[in-house]
Amino acid sequence: MEWEICKVTSNNKEELLSLRVAEEQMQFIETIEESLLEAAQWKEFRPVGLYVDGVPVGFAMYVFLGDGKGGGNLWIDRLLIDENFQGRGYGRHFMELLIQRVLDEYGEQPIYLSVYPENTDAIRLYEKLGFVFIGEYDTKGEQIMRKSS
Repeated sequence: MEWEICKVTSNNKEELLSLRVAEEQMQFIETIEESLLEAAQWKEFRPVGLYVDGVPVGFAMYVFLGDGKGGGNLWIDRLLIDENFQGRGYGRHFMELLIQRVLDEYGEQPIYLSVYPENTDAIRLYEKLGFVFIGEYDTKGEQIMRKSS
């Protein structure tokens, strides 16, 4: 299998916008449309399509949020796998690829993400990949997890 993480461009935007999570997961993640609007507003965000053998199977977005003093935090802000491709290990494999990509791009440092406590499948995945809860919440009430380098 060929696994690719591709920047969102005018060439692949429409096919990525057609991806959907299962209905019961919609409460846990912003839509791709919302994500792309945020990325257009804040240039720090990096939206990407997730492809297996040339077929779009998911979407992710990551960001380095600088603190204005030369530091900041690295986030994997979104990850979704289309409902038609779930249960095949794509989420785990793409998280591993995303972790490596953001560390290659921004250097070795902790990586943050946030998750709703009811999203138990995502929590299990993140914990398997070394993320731990840090006892903090984001502005939407999601619990923050960190993976140390």
